[in-house]
Amino acid sequence: MDVKRCGWVGEDPLYKAYHDEVWGRPVYDSRELFAKLCLDGQQAGLSWITILKKQQNYEAAFAGFDPYVIAKFDEAKVEELLQNPGIIRNRLKVNSIIKNAKGYIAFVEQGNDFSEFLWSFVDGQPKLNHFQRLDQLPAQTPESEAMSKALKKLGFNFVGPTICYAFMQAVGMVNDHTADCFCYQDKAN
Repeated sequence: MDVKRCGWVGEDPLYKAYHDEVWGRPVYDSRELFAKLCLDGQQAGLSWITILKKQQNYEAAFAGFDPYVIAKFDEAKVEELLQNPGIIRNRLKVNSIIKNAKGYIAFVEQGNDFSEFLWSFVDGQPKLNHFQRLDQLPAQTPESEAMSKALKKLGFNFVGPTICYAFMQAVGMVNDHTADCFCYQDKAN
């Protein structure tokens, strides 16, 4: 039986598995959200499948996205990372993960909950959209613009409104599976 998926998925088995098992499923763990936000920032100017194929390499290169380890990365470590063919070798993007780790640490060490903060932009629960076609999905929303501004204020970068909206879709803050996708019904019930 052929299942109906969102039109962006294509035929790549990795992409199908990501769509079916990960994309749009609510994530509440602060460290998992941090990792996903950093990965979404890496896709700037690229397709998500490019980053998805490199995800395990990123996890290895960036200490499982442990912000406390990443925040200690020095210039020698950055140079080492820039030689790693398993990640996107862009100095700004590599440094953004380090910068984001420092922003994350400063935020949580003030007694804040990162997950609660991020989910506050959708009032703490997934927003169910009702799009019929891919061309109806927005690239950004007022919520993603607000999230972007707040994250930048905390010292994060590569977190523009479009990146934030892609992040919100991926971690289930918004359900943007198209109405004909089998995952839409799964999330709508």
